[in-house]
Amino acid sequence: MRFYLATRFLFPRHFHLRIFTICFVAVHLPLIAFVTSQVALGEWQWQVFVPLLLATLAGTLAAIYALGALLEPIRRASAMLRAVQDGQAVTDIPAGGRDLAGELLDSVGLAALATNTRISQLRDAAERDLLTGLRNRRGFLDAAAHLRAGTRATLALVDIDFFKRINDIFGHDEGDMVLQEFSHRLGETMRRSDLVARWGGEEFAILIPGMGPREARALIERLRTALHDRPIGPNPEEPVTFSCGLSFLRGPEQIAVAMQRADKALYTAKRGGRDRIELDAELELPA
Repeated sequence: MRFYLATRFLFPRHFHLRIFTICFVAVHLPLIAFVTSQVALGEWQWQVFVPLLLATLAGTLAAIYALGALLEPIRRASAMLRAVQDGQAVTDIPAGGRDLAGELLDSVGLAALATNTRISQLRDAAERDLLTGLRNRRGFLDAAAHLRAGTRATLALVDIDFFKRINDIFGHDEGDMVLQEFSHRLGETMRRSDLVARWGGEEFAILIPGMGPREARALIERLRTALHDRPIGPNPEEPVTFSCGLSFLRGPEQIAVAMQRADKALYTAKRGGRDRIELDAELELPA
C-alpha cells in the first residue's frame, strides 16, 4: 500500500493512467540510458538510435493496449459495485480467471448476486402478508402501479362476513385458519394474471385486469358458490361467507378512486344482508 499511496499524486482519480505512466517511464529507461551514454561519449549512432526509438514506441503502444485489456476485470468489478450501491440489479456477471484480477471479479460477482438475492427476499418479505402468503397492502399498490395505462380492469374488495364473531367465539387461532383457507380458495379461483392481496384484517383486495365488472362478478360468484359447496370455518352450521364490492378502472392512476367506489359497493353488500356481490353504482359500466 505504501507505493500505491505514494503515487496517488499521479492521476489521483484514474488508476489506469497511473499504471500507464509508470510503465511508460519503465519502457523508456533503455532509450534514456542509451541517449545518456551517447551524450557522455560525445558521439551519436543514428543506426542504433532510430531502431531503438521505434522499438520503444511500439513497445509503449503494445503495453498501453495490453494493460488496458488486463485492467478490464477490475473495471467490470468496479462497475458492478457501483450498480449494487445504487440499488440496481446486476445480471451480466462475467467469469473471471484464476489469477488475482479474476478472483477479484469472481468475488465481486458473487457478492453482487448475494446482495441482489437478499434485497429481493427483503422486498418480497416487506410486500407479503406473513399469515396468508398473499401480498399485503403495500405489495398490492406497488404491483398495481405497473398496470399499463388505459388497461381496463376491475377492482374487488372482499370482506369475510361476521369474522369478529369467529374470533370471539372460537379464538384467534381458528380465525387465522379461516383467513388461510379463504386465501387458498381465492388462489384456486382467481387467474394467474389477477392480483390478490390481504388488504387488512379480514378484507381482501383483488385487481382483475382485462375484465369489466360484470365479467368479474361472474368470476367472484364462482368463489361464493364454491364456499357454499365446500364450506370452511369452525362451525358447520354457520359456514364462512363473504361480501364483495366491485368497481371499474382504466390504468393505475384510477386505483384510489376505484378503491373508494368498491368500498361503497362493499358497504351496500353488507347493508343488503351480506353473502352477496354488489357493483359500483356511481360508475357507468362498460358493455
